Order: sequence, then structure tokens, then C-alpha cells
Amino acid sequence: MRADAQRNYDRIVKAASEAFARDGAYASLEEIARAAGVGSATLHRHFPTRWPLLQAVFRGCVSNLAARAGDLVDAPDALDALTSWLHEVTAYATTTCGLADSLLNEPVEKTDSCGTMLVDAGEPLLRRAIGDGSVRPDVTMADLMILANGISLAAQPIGAAKAKQLLTLALQGIAPADPPPSTIPVDHGVVVGDEGREPPPVRHHNSMIDAGEAGEAGRGTGSGAARDGVG
Repeated sequence: MRADAQRNYDRIVKAASEAFARDGAYASLEEIARAAGVGSATLHRHFPTRWPLLQAVFRGCVSNLAARAGDLVDAPDALDALTSWLHEVTAYATTTCGLADSLLNEPVEKTDSCGTMLVDAGEPLLRRAIGDGSVRPDVTMADLMILANGISLAAQPIGAAKAKQLLTLALQGIAPADPPPSTIPVDHGVVVGDEGREPPPVRHHNSMIDAGEAGEAGRGTGSGAARDGVG
């Protein structure tokens, strides 16, 4: 790239960073070109659509988030490493206006996009958590990214604390399901299942009634014995 073209590129990216931070991912491209001191044709020559410009603005921070996933890949607790990283991504996307919108709506055919970078970075964390049984095997990193960015976008008017609360709630759904009731042991070693049902409870008579009946039986026996003796 020629020196003058590089200068224009850098000015466009700087102006876009300010516009996206202020107005979000759908800030006016015409205003960005005007703030950069270039014509609309120059802007579109460097960035044919909005999405390459968003990628240029956010690639640096996304690279930092991807590197953070690499730092956590050898953490002792696989599930904690995965969820910690997802919380970091969500918090950053919540407080960085335009990022979540960009990640959710970037063209799917882009293999070098910011979204793809995050999915690739998070895959080792997810594989470890699935491998030790703390995450369901049908969970994908792409789905977790959609979840995290969707929460970020929804929570932006409220703040990062709400995003953290919502993500914590949502991540409860990635744990493996509980084992079926037939495999759960109950008291006294009894297993509930078709082949060995727990015996029904023993019905006990009321103790006062039992005592009364016992007394009546005793009196009846004694009277009979007395009559037998008299006779």
C-alpha cells in the first residue's frame, strides 16, 4: 500500500473507531468519511462494505481476547477456564459499543473474521470441558459465541453486571443432564427401578388404639381364665 493510501486507511479506521464507540455498529459511513477527511469513494475503496471496516476497528481487541483463551487452556479446572473466558468476552462486548452487533451479523463466508477468531480460540477450552464431562457433548463454540454476544447486546443499556448475571444463568444449561432416576440410589441401598422397586411403607396402627385393644384382649383373657378357674 502506498504511503498516502496507508494514511487514508489509518484515518478512516480512527474515525470509524470513534463513530462506532459513539453510535454503534451502524454509524453513518458518510460521517465517518467526512470525519476522516476523505471522500466516500476513498472509504469504499478501502472498505467496500461496513463489515470489513468493523473488522479493522475491532480486530485488535478481539486478538487480545483470543490470546486470553490461550492463557487459560492449561488451567486446572476446565469448566472454570471456559466460563471465565466467556465472561470476559461478554463483559468486553457489553462495554464496547458495536462489537457484539458486529460479531453477530458478520458475513458467514468470512473465514478470517473476528467471530471466527474467537470461535477458534475458544475451541480448546470447550474440548477440555467436554472431555472431563463438565459440558454436554452437543454444545458448540459457535453456539456459545452467539449466546455470549446476544447477552452482551441485550445488556448494553443496563451494563456489564447484568450481562454477567444473564450469562451465569444461561451457562447452567450446558452442564450434562442428571442421570435417570433408575440409577439414583435411595436410602438403605434400595434402587428405584422396574427390576427392584422400593417396598411400600408398613402401615402402623395408632398406638393409643393398639394399647386399648391390647388392654381389652388382656381383660378378656383374664376373665376367661377366672371363669375357667371357678368352674
